[in-house]
This record gives sequence, C-alpha cells and structure tokens, in this order.
Amino acid sequence: MRDYRGLIFAYNANPELRELVSVRTAASLPFCGRYRLIDLALSSMRNAGILDVGVIMQRDYQSLLDHIGSGKAWDMSRRSGGLRMLPPFGLPQYHTGEYNGTMEALNTVAEYVRSLPQEHIVLLLGNLCANIDLMEVIRQHARSGADITAVCADHTPAGRHHRFVVGPDGFVQKMLLYREGPGEGLASLEAYVVHKDQLLDLMDRCRAERLPMFHQDALPMFFAEGGRMDVYVHHGYAQIISTVEDYYTANMDMLRSENRRSIFPADRPVRAKAHEEVSSYYGEHAVSRRSLVADDCIIEGEIENCIVFPGVRIAQGAKIKSSILMRGCQIGEGVDLENVIADKHCSFSPGAKLMGSPKLPMVIPKNSQI
Repeated sequence: MRDYRGLIFAYNANPELRELVSVRTAASLPFCGRYRLIDLALSSMRNAGILDVGVIMQRDYQSLLDHIGSGKAWDMSRRSGGLRMLPPFGLPQYHTGEYNGTMEALNTVAEYVRSLPQEHIVLLLGNLCANIDLMEVIRQHARSGADITAVCADHTPAGRHHRFVVGPDGFVQKMLLYREGPGEGLASLEAYVVHKDQLLDLMDRCRAERLPMFHQDALPMFFAEGGRMDVYVHHGYAQIISTVEDYYTANMDMLRSENRRSIFPADRPVRAKAHEEVSSYYGEHAVSRRSLVADDCIIEGEIENCIVFPGVRIAQGAKIKSSILMRGCQIGEGVDLENVIADKHCSFSPGAKLMGSPKLPMVIPKNSQI
C-alpha cells in the first residue's frame, strides 16, 4: 500500500482509566495475557501492507517506546519510511504537551504530515480493541470516491460515542455526537481513511481558528462544505478502551472463543514484541477454569475466569476469580481475589482478601504490596 500512510493516536491517557495510566498511555496497556493495545492497531496496518506508520505520543510514553522499539515485530524497521515515533512539542504553542483534541495533536506534527509522499492517510486509535481489515476499508474508500471513509461498528458499543447516519446514496447524511445506548446511526470507531490534502486543509483551518477537536470542530466544517464521507462497517469485536470498566470487560470478553476469533483471526495475525519464556507450571492441586494463562507462570492455587500474564506466581490455597493479573504478580497462600486488576509486579501477602465488582473492578497500582 504505497499510497497510504498510517497515523496512530497514542497520546491519550484517558483519566477514566485511573491508576492504569499513571505511568503509561492507554495505547500501551497490557492486553489478553501477552499483548499491548497498540499491537492491534500496528498489526491492522501491517496486515494491510501499510508499513509506513507514525505514532503520535504525548506523555508517559516510555513503556510505549520500550514495547514498540524499532517496529521490527511489525516489519516496520526500515531505513526509509517504516515506523516513526512522534513525541510532543512539535510547535511552540503546544509546549505543555497536553493536547485538547485530535486536530491539536495533528497540528503538532503538521510538518511531518505535509512531507508525506502518500496521498491518503489511515487514522487509528492506539486504544481501539479491534482487528480491522484495513485492506477492505481501503478498497471501499477507493471505489466510493469519498474524501473520507469512516469505520463504524456493526453494534452499539458501551459508553458514549459518535454516530453517523447514512443517506440513500450511501454517504453520511448527518453526525450525532456523544450518544449512548440504542438509536439511529452507526457508532464510529474513530478510525478513518482520508485524503492527505483534505486532512491538511482541515488542520490548517483548525489551527487558524484554534479549534482542537476532530469530531466537534473539523468534521462540521467538512460537512458544511459538501464533503462526502463513506462508511465501512466493521463486523466483529470492537471497543474503544476509555475507562477501567472498558479495559476489564474487553479482557474478560477474550475468554469467549468467538471474541478471540474476531480479534485474533488466522488470516490477520496480531503481532507483538517477542519474549523468550519457559512454559507455565501447574502444581498437583492447581485448578484452572476458563482462563487464559501466559508462559512462565507457576499456578499452584485455583483460578477461574482469569487473564494471567507471564511471570505470575500463585501459591497453593489461593483462589483467584474473574481477575486480571499482569506480569510478575506474586500471590501468597490463601489469597482470595475477585474482580481485581493487579498491575505489574504487585504482591499479595498470605490470607489477603480483595473484592471488586464487574462494573467497578478494584485496581491495584503497579508495584503495590498488599
């Protein structure tokens, strides 16, 4: 896809993710035992043959840099083009690095966008949990002749979202902002294919008028001038991870085989940073029910409906239910956890008991000792 360049927005920390983003961006959140959320966006690009990709960052991006590295895992480590990490402070007026919206973030890398030789830009969120067939999106975009093609879900996702109402001609008739629950229109996954000149025009106008938002500011300009937007409907699992509940639910959803098939289809593999680790060990009295367990774990207690990352140790007599245990967590004897998200390298003393709820899971910050 020589005529298409990818841009991934990895700058948003989403305050509703609370302790989970105190030291990382939402795009670098660990997911499903061995991945980061941004792996899905990078893999969607790679599977469509888009090997020139820019990642727009803001703050707390050290874990993102450590994970992505040169982009070799996605075949994006190249002398010319390839992966480009785009940190903040692209323009003096954005010296705080606190972007108020997508257009402001784009304008910090305006010179990078202007210099791109490709005619079309693919925009994706780094915290979108979906495996999108971008090859099909691009084909539909080319057939339609639209200036912008929006990727929408085939269902109504949880939480607030934007919607597009499609007219008889197949193009977007109107946009509905900040909707919840059932209603007219298709829910936007905030993924777009846009002609570079069109994007630059919107960026310039938003910068001149100090308008920071894409949906609230740029798209109304686009529609007011008769711009044509096509819609591609993504059939499969999709959730923008903006809250702790979103993160917890998306991980728990991966315990269902149909959701795993949607996120990890054989023909569009999800690539990730490689780790050399030994197989997991299960003790004589260990019990594992409906759980996903990564390599290099020692399980001697009981787990049920759990996502377990590498390096986790669960002692005998511990009972862990409907929880997420990130890399390196240590669970002592007799520990009882339910609806808990334990960040990396947390340790739980023998006999500790913690319980959250599916709607409000308990988050244990990184390196905590309970």
